[in-house]
Amino acid sequence: MSDTQLTVTLSGGGIDDVRTVVRTLEGVFGAPEEAPSNEHATVRTAVFNSPSQPTAATEPGTGADRLSEPVTVTVQGTPQAVAAASETLAHAFTTRDEGSVSGDQEQERQLRLVP
Repeated sequence: MSDTQLTVTLSGGGIDDVRTVVRTLEGVFGAPEEAPSNEHATVRTAVFNSPSQPTAATEPGTGADRLSEPVTVTVQGTPQAVAAASETLAHAFTTRDEGSVSGDQEQERQLRLVP
């Protein structure tokens, strides 16, 4: 993985829930290189090019009102990108931190977004 990528893996929820989560991250990371599109998939992935110093969106969001069911999100990338994505999602949705793993140059965090 390049140090400028953020990979987001989503499971649970329908395609509209997944698109809502991806749109929330677009405010920080721009449009994804790859966006989830398969309506029948159970696990979907979006890949973003991350700015070198991403800053989380801190405006409270209403994302939780737009989710029809819980979505599990795993974000993987540089520590700065993972932190910005996690904070952005926490401001937009009701989240539960499901854990994280840190490496030398990469980090992974799993969040559960609930309606």
